[in-house]
Amino acid sequence: MTRAATFKQFIGDLPKNIFSGFVVSLIALPLGLGLAIASEAPPIAGIIAAIAGGMVVSILGGSHLTITGPGNGLVIVILSAIVGLGEGETYKEIIASGYLYTLAAIMLSGLLLFLFGLFRLGALSEFFPSSALQGMLAAIGVGILAKQFHVMLGFTDVKGNTIDQLVLIPYSVNNLLSSPSSEIILASGIGVLSLVFLFLYTRVRNPIFQLIPAPMWVVIVSIGVMYYYELVLKTPAVLGSNLMITLPDNLMSSLPRPNFSKLLSSDFIGHTLSITLVAVIESLLSIKAVDKLDPLKRRSNINKDLKALGIATGISGFLGGLNVVTVIARSSVNANNGGNNRSANFFHAAFLVVFILLFSQQIQKIPMPALAAILVYTGYRLATPKNLFSIYKIGKEQAFIFLTTLVATLLTSLTAGIVLGILATILVHFFLNKSAVLFSRNWLKPNVLMYLEEETGNYYVSVKNFCSFLNFFKLKAKLDEIPPSAHAIVDFSLCEFVDHTVMEGLNDYSRTFSRKGGFFEIIGLDIHVAKTEHPFAIRKSLPQSSFLNFEISLTKRQKLLQKLASILDWDYLPDPVSNYSDLEQFLYFKTKLVNYRYNNLESKNKEFLLFDLSYSEGAFIAKEDLRSTFLQLNVTKKMPVFVLDKENFMSSLFQLSGLKDIDFKKHPDFSKRFYLSGEKEKSIRDFFTDDLIFFFESHPAYYIESNGKTILIRGKERLASIQEIKQMMAFAEELLKILVAK
Repeated sequence: MTRAATFKQFIGDLPKNIFSGFVVSLIALPLGLGLAIASEAPPIAGIIAAIAGGMVVSILGGSHLTITGPGNGLVIVILSAIVGLGEGETYKEIIASGYLYTLAAIMLSGLLLFLFGLFRLGALSEFFPSSALQGMLAAIGVGILAKQFHVMLGFTDVKGNTIDQLVLIPYSVNNLLSSPSSEIILASGIGVLSLVFLFLYTRVRNPIFQLIPAPMWVVIVSIGVMYYYELVLKTPAVLGSNLMITLPDNLMSSLPRPNFSKLLSSDFIGHTLSITLVAVIESLLSIKAVDKLDPLKRRSNINKDLKALGIATGISGFLGGLNVVTVIARSSVNANNGGNNRSANFFHAAFLVVFILLFSQQIQKIPMPALAAILVYTGYRLATPKNLFSIYKIGKEQAFIFLTTLVATLLTSLTAGIVLGILATILVHFFLNKSAVLFSRNWLKPNVLMYLEEETGNYYVSVKNFCSFLNFFKLKAKLDEIPPSAHAIVDFSLCEFVDHTVMEGLNDYSRTFSRKGGFFEIIGLDIHVAKTEHPFAIRKSLPQSSFLNFEISLTKRQKLLQKLASILDWDYLPDPVSNYSDLEQFLYFKTKLVNYRYNNLESKNKEFLLFDLSYSEGAFIAKEDLRSTFLQLNVTKKMPVFVLDKENFMSSLFQLSGLKDIDFKKHPDFSKRFYLSGEKEKSIRDFFTDDLIFFFESHPAYYIESNGKTILIRGKERLASIQEIKQMMAFAEELLKILVAK
């Protein structure tokens, strides 16, 4: 694409990136304030980090959809640095002085981040085992939850480390219930109701309601409560200053200055390294996760991004802000709202500037318990027990690594915790193989061979000895050289051991190749044994019996589906299948990840395929798992590519973003009821004959999409009942008759 065409494309995409940046800013504002407060930093510090990150990384960064700002993972290490480096007789004096030293550590951390990118050290992220990273993130979640739970109830004077704060949670609850003051009742009421709302928010699948993110709803309503007390009940300052947000009157003149006087002390160096380590890990994990959501299948330049994050962090620290990292939750929101280039990150920062300049008085009406509820919810999402159960399904040894890292981090520090997690992973690998010789003897040996097969054009990759987090970077370096549109064959027949981190990484490659039209095939694991049936479980050539034996037991709904298939003389397969590459050709799945499909009903002539589908929106703590029922209709005649959906408020926003709604003057009811879009407007108009339009007008509205070969039909964003499935089948049969007769 020429520069002129690229610039034209950029200008054409501006509306949807401005819109996406605005939506992201609605989340970034409360989270920025909350993360700063949780770190014992001034509230404005989180906003400074988001603005610096958005402005700098959007210009100098190497990723496309990521949003930058203060991160969840750094809350604990920043808090530890502020308290550890502080000096003074009172807690407030310690915090005040410690913050200035921490700003210096943040600036030095920015320099280290820049050097990480300059010397192309982004690959170091591969040396962290997956389960240990999950344990570290869970520990961060516990730390955030433990501290902010007290603030959510209205108690801001609870001090101590994470364990102390966890132990004191029952005491705070008891104090609330035993002799609460009117101030504490109001504060805890705002906090607890905010938390309940955050848990219930995702259950409301209303596009208009969800246009405003959950954290911003919490902020808007809590500000409304404060104005109600002030204007209606004539009770200003109903909550004490310790329970309210405060911003400096003159931001520029109030900026703190970093204090470098402890630059050479061991404590300062230790805290700087901890901040840098967590910033690198959180950013790299987020960049890799967001790349999976990119509908254009682009890969980020990780080292370029690290350099940009380093510059942004240095600027943020100089201005009094927190570290700048890539954040997954806000990046997922960006991808799901149509952002497709770095300008969305810039506009999210620009809107934050507008909010601070125009609405500073309203921001100072936000009660601390409301922001604490947002952080408690964030901490829970990081440390939810569901993560441990998911890891346990992969293998008992993975749960052991997870728990070791979690407990070690809580009892020591993040740096020590991740080191102990790595050591635990190595010991587990030694134990499973009943020997350390396999690893010690082969660790430094080249174990990956790749060549292009001339007769087939396939890329063949052979892996020898072992493949784990210790040497996965060698395999990745080879796989990254293969075009994702090609056919790659990875052979583990000469490899004795493959760990969980590698299996999970290979799954990411499989998804990438599938989306790019390539084929990623793994062979040689037939002689290996897994301890569980999970696809990410450890594989090793030493035979061991599985301790999990799954038995298929059909539910009532599955039995009804089986009966329906028998009546129709269709084939029915209840088991999950991973053959979904054809689905990823549809626009509906461009920013969604397909997990598997199951309950497959297929007609004998292959014209109809009905199935339940497990897929997800977002990633990591922003990930939402969804299940819906779809029907795929194979049409022999050529069709244009189009999307037909119900007209609603979101459709109008899509039009503002540049997605045109194709209307028919002869059919105003159809045009008013349905949103029809596609690139080849003339072909679509020719395809939508009067008979076809009348058919859609006279039937319930489904989401319908054509990829030119097949039609995808979806009802509601949930699993369909048996009756709804029958209606969908009848709808599809009648639609096929009209299309065949055209």
